[in-house]
Amino acid sequence: MKKLYIGFFSLLALCIGIGIFYFSFYRQEKMEFPKDVTMETAWGKSYAFNNMEPKVRLLEFVYTNCPDICPSTSFQMKQLKERLEKDGLFKTKVEFITITIDPKRDTQQVMQTYANMFGIESDNEGWIFLRGSEEETKKVADAFNFLYRDPGNGMLIHTTLTYFLDENNRVIDTFGMGEKGFDKEKVYKEIVKEAK
Repeated sequence: MKKLYIGFFSLLALCIGIGIFYFSFYRQEKMEFPKDVTMETAWGKSYAFNNMEPKVRLLEFVYTNCPDICPSTSFQMKQLKERLEKDGLFKTKVEFITITIDPKRDTQQVMQTYANMFGIESDNEGWIFLRGSEEETKKVADAFNFLYRDPGNGMLIHTTLTYFLDENNRVIDTFGMGEKGFDKEKVYKEIVKEAK
């Protein structure tokens, strides 16, 4: 009987280990921008995922009516951007991408206003704010296993992850969102290590 218990718990531990590997590494490695999607920037330019310069990227999904987590993450990314500019890495080797998950409400003008809140005045500053059709948005979010839904009141429920991508646009790490979830110091160190 004792051998049966040991065998069962060994098998259980193996299955848990495989599950952790799948969700932490294998699945993450498969995340990438869909090559057949082109979105629109906050200033109306096309941004094609099949024609991206090799840069290290930090990706966040937001909606502009979000009362807490989204603007908090974007604000911390603004502070991160300022540090990376002092290092001479931002824009040349590092790019930030913010994609709205609420394209119906987040029009081009709304996205511009949101970008302006974080000191971005154009598409040429190394931080790109994007919107697409609902289908395109879902396709990109699905590619990163980012889940979201509108319960009917406009306050979207969504995954609280940001994504760190290498120069080949492969996800190499994920970070939380919001005041407590987004560890700015850790993100900064990871970006510097990858970009240099």
